Amino acid sequence: MDWDERYNRADYLFGTKPNEFLVSQAFRLEGGMRVLAVADGEGRNGVWLAEQALEVVAVDASSVGLQKSRELAAKRGVMLTTVKADLAVWEWEAERYDVVIAIFIQFAAPMLRDRMFEGFYTALKPGGSLIMQGYRVEQLRYGTGGPPDAKQLYTSELLLSAFAHWEICYLKEHDGPVDEGAGHSGMSALIDLVARKPIASSGRMG
Repeated sequence: MDWDERYNRADYLFGTKPNEFLVSQAFRLEGGMRVLAVADGEGRNGVWLAEQALEVVAVDASSVGLQKSRELAAKRGVMLTTVKADLAVWEWEAERYDVVIAIFIQFAAPMLRDRMFEGFYTALKPGGSLIMQGYRVEQLRYGTGGPPDAKQLYTSELLLSAFAHWEICYLKEHDGPVDEGAGHSGMSALIDLVARKPIASSGRMG
């Protein structure tokens, strides 16, 4: 998928409002925390995180998306660091972040998804948290966003297995309306996850 082409439009494909589930988890965030926003696209979530007095690194493969992210940050009067990277080969810095944000990262096929999940573990400090929302397999019935491939969608069983070495703080399946620009619009099959890297652990998930 050519994300530069998708983001090359006058408006923001997924809007400029932050993801609702992310906002609902604001109580887990404290000013000064270092946050990694994975596949942050045009910046709607990364910029909101910066507005919460967090130190934000937003990584994405799209130059166009990252430029729009910087423009949105300037408009909102905040700063964030943007990094252009292919997550298939990106080196995750060990124990650098307090929080990892992963909202609708389902461009990733299973092999890349596994590598990214492992990267989240590597990047988080012990005790750090992952905040993630994605589409469930049932999203195929709605067709209101996300990939048309069940292998790229989530189930509770998949996430419980993938994050078996983490502390699961919150996991919920639910259906509800999503209003995130033209890219995500309408009734959707969602799954929310908050997982914590054990304090006694470090390094890669194994």
